[in-house]
Amino acid sequence: MKLIAINGGPRKEWNTATLLKHAMDGAKSKGADTELIHLYDLNFKGCTSCFACKTKGGKSFGKCAMQDGLTPVLEKIAQADALVVGSPIYLGSTTGETRSFLERLIFQYLQYTNPPSTTAPRKIRTAFIYTMNVTQEQMDIMKYQYHFDLVSGGMQRNFGSHEALYSFDTMQFEDYEKFVAPRFDAEAKRKRHEEVFPQDCMAAFELGARL
Repeated sequence: MKLIAINGGPRKEWNTATLLKHAMDGAKSKGADTELIHLYDLNFKGCTSCFACKTKGGKSFGKCAMQDGLTPVLEKIAQADALVVGSPIYLGSTTGETRSFLERLIFQYLQYTNPPSTTAPRKIRTAFIYTMNVTQEQMDIMKYQYHFDLVSGGMQRNFGSHEALYSFDTMQFEDYEKFVAPRFDAEAKRKRHEEVFPQDCMAAFELGARL
């Protein structure tokens, strides 16, 4: 079994990447092979609406026709048994790189049939790990869940099984004194990072094991 992990955040050693690595460890504990891909290392664009993936009789029907840094990643996912994507939340949604990745991953398979259908080669287990600076209460007030549900719906329609893991009120900086951020209680952030984030890491490990 092969699990692909996608890091949609720019940092390779911080909250999102850490949780993804724990998810990979969980998958490895069940005998899976894993691979971590950092989107910020790649040169790619989002969907360009060429519709080659939906052109009757076209050589790219059912798959993205664009050729760039994301192309081999999409090919790996098509051959994988499980997929876990992680992203921090910027301005209420995933990072721009993650959004571009999702456009290319999800749209290539969705077909404008009635009812809607998918050309995904097979069903696989998928999951999403969201990390964010806000609390769960703030997330609910700002209606982040609407965006998360759109992602979940697209993943489910294409691949079947999907679940999400949320890591709230994360620590953004190692040293809050270096930045203009007086609205945050640095000590409270650090305390939560020391006490709660390890629980999130365990939840990510268990997620990977389920996948």
